[in-house]
Amino acid sequence: MIPRIVEESPEALEQYATVPIRFLVRARHVVASPEAGSGTEEPVNPPYEYDYDLLDHPKCWRQWDLGTWGFLAAFDGATRVGGAAIAFRTPDLGLLEGRPDLACLWDIRVRPEHRGHGIGTLLFQAAKSWALNRGAREMKIETQDINVPACRFYMRQGCRLTAANPGVYERHPHQVQLFWTTPLA
Repeated sequence: MIPRIVEESPEALEQYATVPIRFLVRARHVVASPEAGSGTEEPVNPPYEYDYDLLDHPKCWRQWDLGTWGFLAAFDGATRVGGAAIAFRTPDLGLLEGRPDLACLWDIRVRPEHRGHGIGTLLFQAAKSWALNRGAREMKIETQDINVPACRFYMRQGCRLTAANPGVYERHPHQVQLFWTTPLA
C-alpha cells in the first residue's frame, strides 16, 4: 500500500512525535572537506542507539512561531508511519540565514519497521513541494556524522553536502554537524 501524505497543523505535534526517530549508530560519515565530496564511512565499535527526541523533542519546537512551518504526516491506513517538519520564514531561526527563499527540512522520521519502503522519499518529495509552493528556492538539511543512514538518504535524494562543522555541539563535541542542500526550482 502506498502511504497517504497529509499536511497537519502544529497542534498535531504530540501525535507527530509518536513516530520514533532513534537509530543504531554503526558508522560515522567522515568528510575531508565538503569540496572533496560526500565522504566515506568509518565503523563505530561498539554500535550504540541514538535518539534525537531525547535532545530536541518536537514539543520544544514551540519556542518558535510555527505558523509558517509545514508539518506532513504519512499514514498507512490509520497508522501514522512517518512525518516531516519544514521550517520556513522564521526570522529568529539561524539555520534559515534570514533568507525568505530558504526552507529547512527540520525533521524527517519513519517508524523503524517501515524504513526502507520509500516512505522517507515520499515525505522528502512532499516537503520539497510544500516549500517550493510557498516561494522557497532551496532546502537545507542538518544532520550529524553519526547518522550514516540519513547521509546516504540525502545523497540518494540528490542533495549536496555544503558544510561539515566539527565541535559545534556542546553536549556531543565528538559529533560533526553536516549541512546538505538541494535546489527546489
